[in-house]
Amino acid sequence: MIDLRSDTVTRPTPAMRAAMSNAEVGDDVYGEDPTVNRLERRAAEIAGKEAALFVPTGTMGNTIAIKLHTVHGQEVICDWQSHILDWELSMSAWFSGCLIRAIPTADGMLRWSEIEKFLRPDGPHCAPTTLVEIENTHNFAGGAVYPQETIDEICRGAHARGLAVHMDGARVFNAAAATGTPVARIARDVDTLMFCLSKGLGAPVGSMLCGSAALMSKARMYRKRLGGGMRQAGVLAAAGLIALEEMPARLGEDHANAAYLAAELAKLPGVHVKPVATNIIIFDLAADLDAPALTGALKDRGILMSAFGPTRVRAVTHFDVSREDCTRAVEAIAQLTATAAGSAKAK
Repeated sequence: MIDLRSDTVTRPTPAMRAAMSNAEVGDDVYGEDPTVNRLERRAAEIAGKEAALFVPTGTMGNTIAIKLHTVHGQEVICDWQSHILDWELSMSAWFSGCLIRAIPTADGMLRWSEIEKFLRPDGPHCAPTTLVEIENTHNFAGGAVYPQETIDEICRGAHARGLAVHMDGARVFNAAAATGTPVARIARDVDTLMFCLSKGLGAPVGSMLCGSAALMSKARMYRKRLGGGMRQAGVLAAAGLIALEEMPARLGEDHANAAYLAAELAKLPGVHVKPVATNIIIFDLAADLDAPALTGALKDRGILMSAFGPTRVRAVTHFDVSREDCTRAVEAIAQLTATAAGSAKAK
């Protein structure tokens, strides 16, 4: 099976499995798991922050971050297709009691000049804005990467207005690989950064939330409230350490495969591919083609992709997908779209 649904489907490497088997463990809720402690120190160092917290999922990391920067009845600004808005079960409302103010963008990139127009002052009529959230890379903008100057400008503007900035950096290592910019520089001015170990980096479980020591101390309490006290979590953290040290250097291979897949798909009639920056390919089908039908037929051929709505499909490359796999996927899509188009003409 060629699984292009997401880079979350990656399987742990032999080195990760060996590290998990031999991990030194303790009770992390007591702060006594030495492997978790090493992972948190290393993640903080890479992120350029004082401290880090190991959490089970990126959703939990983002949820905690929003709670750290807000109180009930405030507003959070994000892009209109942000993961925190569309794919995290409204946790900003459910856990933090906050309203999301979504800004429409053409490319998934917020800019301070636009953000400033949507800021809500504290007063008797408005829920005040206290947090700006940016997603880097941006999932449903096709893995788009924020320009560094845009991040810096947002942080300067937000901090000057007394607002915090959180980066959903689930795939921030992809951004680093695409730009050649260290993660610490990308996240230098944001107040908190979340990144996933279990996507392109290939660990089986886990994400990191990074920020100041004071914020991470408070975040540990929120993690416990959300059920994230994982006890002997060193068996998972051991894989996370391998992911941090060994996997970022190979992300360029995923990007090259995504560029190849996108270029080949763009040659097919009725397939319209969005610009590809990293490892996410989003393409739209002509009106006479049906995305759920296409992905269903691909599954029958041993290829998995995700349909989003009637005409949109997403494919994500990762280290369990080879160039040959990408070629097979394109060939299958070419055959299926040609058949569908022929059937539509016959009608």
